[in-house]
Amino acid sequence: MSEAATELFGANVFNDVVMRERLPKKVYEDLKRTIREGAELNRATAEVVANTMKDWAVERGATHYTHWFQPLTGVTAEKHDSFICAPGPEGKTIMEFSGKELIKGEPDASSFPSGGLRSTFEARGYTSWDCTSPAFLKEDASGVVLCIPTAFCSYTGEALDKKTPLLRSIQALNIQTMRLLRALGNTTSKRATPSVGAEQEYFLVDRQKFLQRKDLIYAGRTLFGAKPPKGQEMDDHYFGSIRERVGVYMKDVNQELWKLGVPAKTQHNEAAPAQHELAPIYGEANLATDQNQLMMETLKKVAARHGMACLLHEKPFDGINGSGKHNNWSLTTDDGINLLEPGKTPHENIQFLLILTSILKAVDEHADILRASASCVGNDYRLGRQEAPPAIISVFLGEQLEDVLSQLIDTGTATHSIKGGRLKTGVSTLPAFSKDATDRNRTSPFAFTGNKFEFRMVGSSDSISCANTVLNTMVAEAFCEVADELERSDDVPMTCHNLIKKYAAEHQRVVFNGNGYSEEWVQEAARRGLPNLPSMVDAEPALIRPEAIAMFERFGVFSKAELEARAEVKLEGYSKTVNIEAKTMIDMAGKQIIPAVIRYTSDLASSLRSVRDACPEADVSVQQGLLMKASRLLAEMQQALDLLIRVNGEAAQVEGVMESARAYHDRVVPAMEALRAPADELEMIVDKDLWPFPSYGDLIFEV
Repeated sequence: MSEAATELFGANVFNDVVMRERLPKKVYEDLKRTIREGAELNRATAEVVANTMKDWAVERGATHYTHWFQPLTGVTAEKHDSFICAPGPEGKTIMEFSGKELIKGEPDASSFPSGGLRSTFEARGYTSWDCTSPAFLKEDASGVVLCIPTAFCSYTGEALDKKTPLLRSIQALNIQTMRLLRALGNTTSKRATPSVGAEQEYFLVDRQKFLQRKDLIYAGRTLFGAKPPKGQEMDDHYFGSIRERVGVYMKDVNQELWKLGVPAKTQHNEAAPAQHELAPIYGEANLATDQNQLMMETLKKVAARHGMACLLHEKPFDGINGSGKHNNWSLTTDDGINLLEPGKTPHENIQFLLILTSILKAVDEHADILRASASCVGNDYRLGRQEAPPAIISVFLGEQLEDVLSQLIDTGTATHSIKGGRLKTGVSTLPAFSKDATDRNRTSPFAFTGNKFEFRMVGSSDSISCANTVLNTMVAEAFCEVADELERSDDVPMTCHNLIKKYAAEHQRVVFNGNGYSEEWVQEAARRGLPNLPSMVDAEPALIRPEAIAMFERFGVFSKAELEARAEVKLEGYSKTVNIEAKTMIDMAGKQIIPAVIRYTSDLASSLRSVRDACPEADVSVQQGLLMKASRLLAEMQQALDLLIRVNGEAAQVEGVMESARAYHDRVVPAMEALRAPADELEMIVDKDLWPFPSYGDLIFEV
């Protein structure tokens, strides 16, 4: 980072440096104790913090503040209130911001998805300040706004957002991790926190071309589109030279994110044309989740500024790679111990092996819930498509760790670890260096990558909160069972050894180091008894199975009502999304594509008559063939359109959220695919000047 970048970083964040400089020492210490230990923040302290925060924000041009929260819509929400108070007798006003306004807000809870937790007439809901995520300033056309990260709950206390369960899961994981560490003899660590780094993939297209496609506007993905002559088969875009227009955009994105304290680190071209990735430095899970929301918002906002549109959909273009969000997860203590660090001799690292096999147990026992945590409509078009992990949860450990576990299973003891060796290129001027003890596996949905797990299923448009909430909770459950065993053991080392061997043997089925893209793996996974949940509709019920409810309730992360509400919201969202896509296809087909094809066939028929009139002996077989083919495809398209109109209308009448989602999945989606097929074939025939919207080639190669 250049000196200018270091000065820029965190400039718009009310961070620890600002608080230490501006807050009275006792107030600062009280607030830090609340952040660190969860101690209750008293009203007097809140008043001082609020006034100081307001002064800092106003000095930087802020006129409004908002409680910034993450409802079940999957995007952030905010309501702006100005700092001014009622004018006095002289007509003057002053800027005020109280502790009460900092701590609590009251949005309309009935206007957000609640899955039945709130009725339309039950409007009261509350936002509550999350002091563990720093306040920040957003700058846009409306001015400068002080954003205060908050949780969002109903009048009766149920979580209506994605932050509250995440915070609960972090708390549960900390408690159980500390129990485990204490049982192992660790007396120095005081807290354990999950760390997350979310690698964000996205597409960029020209904004003028974007605005010419109703499917991109309404659905975020193309619903029609013939494959261009060139896609990604040359493998020349991944890590390729970044185009100047895109490079200027990336520079602007970095500056915006750095000001917000988001540690944007790595940027590069991804596999598909017009696809890119931006990855941050790891952070605590709660803060990383907030920052990923800011990253997605910034990517879209800055794209518009540069005459482009940022597509975050998991599959904006058929036939080329979709976008995901690799969720890198680790667990670190307050004194800097990464509990997923195997060391140079992992076979001797008992603590690591115990934690590793406990996580294997958690993933195996709750594979369906972990799969559901990454379910969203767009991911249905990405998972298992030779570009992303399959919909089957498995764990990649690599050769070194798989060998250690095999030794434990086969002999009861691990005596050695495979070493990485030296990398030799055969070129004397290139340095030789130590290589890792194992390769990587990009086809695995849950891969161990040195000192962390990479959960590669999460969709690019999705919040990472759900995946991390589930991951934290199921690992907390596994750690709880281990801690129970160790706390009542008279021989902790032997109990550790027995648990490691037991978990490695019982949950070996979830370990797979091979090609997750292959059909052979699908068959092998079925033989092993691993769940295969290919769609969101298949996966979502896992959240409300009795074992899942029992786990989440036991650790205080979700109540049964909250889980049922979330399942309802997601399934209802699935139906609404597919309905919007179907209606968009109906609109585009009926108002754009079919009229364009009719114009083309009319012109072709006129040309055919003209040629025949001018030269009766002329060979018009080409024109006739094109006319017949276009007319046949046009008829097929009209039939498919009529079918889609009918089945979409029928699906809209189906009652029950699960039944409705199933109707859209089983009947409407296939009808959409049937309509697309002749339309895409017609695009390859019809004159480009007559085709009503930009092609794939226009979109992905003309940025």
